[in-house]
Amino acid sequence: MKVVFQYDASPALAQELVRLSVDGLAIVPCPEGDLPRFLALMAEAEAVFHVLRPITAEIIAASPKLKLIQKIGVGVNTIDLAAAKARGIKVANMPGTNTRAVAETALLLMLAALRRLPALDRATRDGRGWSLDPGVYDAVGEIGGKVVGLVGYGAVGRMLTPMLRALGADVIYTAREPKPDALASYRPLAVLLAEADIVSLHLPLTDATAKMIDDAAIRRMKPGAVFVNTARGGLTDEAALVAALREGRVRAAGLDVFATEPVGPDNPLLALDNVVVMPHVAWLTPETLSRSLGIAIENCRRLARGEEIRFRVA
Repeated sequence: MKVVFQYDASPALAQELVRLSVDGLAIVPCPEGDLPRFLALMAEAEAVFHVLRPITAEIIAASPKLKLIQKIGVGVNTIDLAAAKARGIKVANMPGTNTRAVAETALLLMLAALRRLPALDRATRDGRGWSLDPGVYDAVGEIGGKVVGLVGYGAVGRMLTPMLRALGADVIYTAREPKPDALASYRPLAVLLAEADIVSLHLPLTDATAKMIDDAAIRRMKPGAVFVNTARGGLTDEAALVAALREGRVRAAGLDVFATEPVGPDNPLLALDNVVVMPHVAWLTPETLSRSLGIAIENCRRLARGEEIRFRVA
């Protein structure tokens, strides 16, 4: 089975893909930005391991042998599911493989935003570490004693909760309905926004959740709250967030995701000192990739044997 891994593989990962290409399985990595090569490979591909760059109807139409779109991760909003269904192409994701990496990154961004890490890093490198405006330290804080509100309470929220409680935070959450086995306390969204010192997003991007954190939602947040997003950029109205950060209504933000990706250098969020950013890599660790490849390869083998694949979503 010919498989295209839609990813710019590191030397170590490239070697691992060679090792895994046995028993009729041939996995070829292709950088997401190299569209001509990707389309050339997809002309013969029976499966694609998809990361972030969208699998559109046009790409599906240019892939006559494609039988499986395997998402490396959870969110399938970057796949044209209708086009895949029309062709009878199976689509699967892999819940749980990146849970620990994303939970740890959410905690990292909370701490980095609270402590103004980017500004302090730049000042230290410039030799200004001991000559900062003392007012900078009025804006920093600790997680201990804070109320952290998790918007969405799936696998990441469940793993993050004990981490936060170990640091002395009080954790609350909102979801479509209360979870009977949750380690945190349930709140309706409006109540959570008003109570939380830190608001962190952990839910998929759908028609119902697009721009759910808009100007009205931000105005419900506690003044001076910290905002963290490791889920999807489209959950947030970025213009409203920029305005709130500039005015100080939101103290700081930690963002791994953006409405348009890859994020351009002209995005106004990148010009703010009270924002710490990452390029949608919360999930990306060697451990995550190892777990993910295990599931992806198993699904390829199941497909070849005519068996049902794991975690099929379409």
